[in-house]
Order: sequence, then structure tokens, then C-alpha cells
Amino acid sequence: MTQDQQLMPSIHQGWYEYQQTLIEALTPLTPKQLGLRPAHDLLSVGEIAAHIVQTRAAWFYFIMGDGGEEFKTIGKWKVRGEISGSKEEIIRGLETTWARMQEIIKDWTAEEWEMTWPDEEDESTPDVLTRPWIVWHLIEHDLHHGGEISIILGANELGGLNLSG
Repeated sequence: MTQDQQLMPSIHQGWYEYQQTLIEALTPLTPKQLGLRPAHDLLSVGEIAAHIVQTRAAWFYFIMGDGGEEFKTIGKWKVRGEISGSKEEIIRGLETTWARMQEIIKDWTAEEWEMTWPDEEDESTPDVLTRPWIVWHLIEHDLHHGGEISIILGANELGGLNLSG
């Protein structure tokens, strides 16, 4: 087993625990609390959470062609100004995208891990996207936006994400 293969279970477990922590932070929130935002022109807690869900599905479906019709639908969610559904739908979206992403990832063959896609439209990403890069990008995207949610909640005395395990 290579060092990279040994790291994967740890990375996967950490991502899973973060996913659960995010859901635990969102579950008790009221619609008013989901609407909290750091400034009038920035995304609310609910919009950020919906954005996490939408981004996961969009990368898997629109870039890699995985996830089927459900990911296609979720990947088109509009998150700014109109949260795509209720808190329950957002949490279901987190759970659904998590479970489906993990099913897809575990079935990738060594050859599929090596697949690439050109990215000529976005200057903030590499010119060639790989599956490992996309998976890492989604992990860091979850962490970044989960951090935003945590700061907004903490600033409003609601407690942030509980990362103490």
C-alpha cells in the first residue's frame, strides 16, 4: 500500500466528520437564523450551506459527468437571494451529495482516477483538472464555506461548528 493510499481513509474520515459537524450546526437553526449574513450584500448562512451542496453536485455532474439527474438538478440550484428549499432540503442535500459522492469515488478505477478535463474558462483553476484535484477542491471548498458559517453563527452568539470532536 502506498503512502497516498494510506492517507485516503484518514482524509475521508476527516471530511465525513466535518460534514456531520456542519449538519449538527445547521439542524437547530430557525429560518431567521439561516438568514443571518455578515453584511447585506453577502450570502446568508442558508445560502452558504446551499452553495456547498450545489457546488458538490455541479463539479461531479457538469465537469466529471457523474451523479445522474439528481446531481444535475442540485447543480442548478440558485442560492443567492432564494435559498434552494428549506433547511431540511439543504441538510438532505448535504447528506445526499455526501453519500453519492462517496459511492462514486469508491468505484473509480485507477484509470478513472487519472482522467482529466480541460479548464479554459476559469483562471483560478489549473488548465487541466484531475479527479484528485477536484476532490481536494471540494474538500477545501466545504472547509472554507463551513468556516464562514461558523464565524457568522459565532458572531451572533449561536456557537460555531464544534470541531473539538
